[in-house]
Amino acid sequence: MSNSNTSTNTNSEAGNSSSNGKRNQRLLILAAVVAISIVAYTAYYFLHSRFYEETDDAYVSSDVVQITSEVAGTIVAVHVDNTQQVERGQVLLELDKADAEIAVAGAEAELARAVRSVRGLFSKSSGLRAVINARKVALQSARDDLQRRLKVAAEGGVSAEELQHSRDQVAQLEASLAASHEELETNNVQVENTTIAAHPQVLAAAANVRQASLALKRTHITAPVSGAVARRSVEIGSRIAAGTPLLAVVPMENAWVDANFKEVQLAHMRVGQPVEVYSDLYGSDAKYHGKIAGIGAGSGAAFALLPAQNASGNWIKIVQRVPVRIALDPNELAKHPLRIGLSMKVKVDMHDTSGSLVATQMRSAPQQVVISVEHTANVDQKIADIIKRNSRDLAIKSTDKNSNESDAL
Repeated sequence: MSNSNTSTNTNSEAGNSSSNGKRNQRLLILAAVVAISIVAYTAYYFLHSRFYEETDDAYVSSDVVQITSEVAGTIVAVHVDNTQQVERGQVLLELDKADAEIAVAGAEAELARAVRSVRGLFSKSSGLRAVINARKVALQSARDDLQRRLKVAAEGGVSAEELQHSRDQVAQLEASLAASHEELETNNVQVENTTIAAHPQVLAAAANVRQASLALKRTHITAPVSGAVARRSVEIGSRIAAGTPLLAVVPMENAWVDANFKEVQLAHMRVGQPVEVYSDLYGSDAKYHGKIAGIGAGSGAAFALLPAQNASGNWIKIVQRVPVRIALDPNELAKHPLRIGLSMKVKVDMHDTSGSLVATQMRSAPQQVVISVEHTANVDQKIADIIKRNSRDLAIKSTDKNSNESDAL
């Protein structure tokens, strides 16, 4: 019996020793795996992960070009609707142009009247010079008559009354000559150092023609940029005032991403660093390559309509987020179009920290409203034609032609 118990105890001790060895072996393996994992993660962090910052608090943004009318009027035609793609310069809306056409006709008539009025000023100067010459001759004749009467007055050849009449006539002609000189000087002030086309009255009338023509042109409301129509709120027959919002055009080819990073993620973030962007719309099937175009001047809370009041007694620290603007590759954006407000995931590569903290240029080319050079040239040509038709040279030629025709008859 004792041998049997001894053998059993021996076997039990051997089994316990074997199980302890296996457990220790597993613990060593686990410790080795943990150590290797820690070393691997540490190496991954220092060699790779610490140079990247990610956030899924990012959304697509773009310019929203508000279309308004620059003149008051009644909508007579609507050419577009929401979701429609339009091109730059395309007509969106039309206003009733009857009032504008009447204003243009009135401005053109006023220009013609101004040209003829200025023509009259130039002609008046010539007429006044002729009047002055005639009055000089008459004055000299009156003076000669007075001298002759004075010579014979001592001999009683002329009565005192007639002599006084001669003196009065000389004085009257002198006053008339002085008045003519003043009138000529006053008229010369209005026409000297200028021409009919460059006269202030004509220039002011021409400006009114341009203004009226511009108001007529503005009855056709065109798209300043290419994009998708959104928020159309106008219908045919609506009476609108100048500045009334009518619709919006969203140029999606210029879309960007606003990524809101925590303040603790911004230490090494610089303008120009490369960015990988994924959209929830396309998932991992579409990867956008962009660059940091700029870092916000403050957190969202600082620019909120009702900023947080941190001086209160129940203050709790909250990690702030700062918007970072990500410019996207236009070719990739054209291949996989986005829409405003879509959720994005952003990953910034911060290996290169030589960039600036402040953006100096956001756009490669400024957006500009379409300016019709052809329309301006047409208005200038119309003004030149009106001035020519009513100018002195044409009038003289017409008078000469009529005289020749009369002589021929």
